[in-house]
Amino acid sequence: MKKQNWKNRDGVVYSTGNNFEYQYNEEEASQESLSPELQNLRVLLDKKQRAGKSVTLVTGYVGGDDDLKELGKQLKTKCGVGGSVKDGEILIQGDFIDKVLELLITMG
Repeated sequence: MKKQNWKNRDGVVYSTGNNFEYQYNEEEASQESLSPELQNLRVLLDKKQRAGKSVTLVTGYVGGDDDLKELGKQLKTKCGVGGSVKDGEILIQGDFIDKVLELLITMG
């Protein structure tokens, strides 16, 4: 008999069927990253909900999370500041719009 992981069963309370097997939702396949020329990225300065501190946001990336994290890491390293990658956005601490635009253009 196949061992089923009861922690992953969302919404099933009890089944009286003898042959019941829970069907798990399979994760969606990761999105293919577009080539750099086809990306439509937006770079903007954001101060909302950040205690008055400015953050440079890079939005509009189409692709996998791993590629987005790698791009975020490259931008943070080149700017010499911290930041994070959340919800499909790259957050870079500080006002680095010009530098980020220049870096993105040189990367393609």
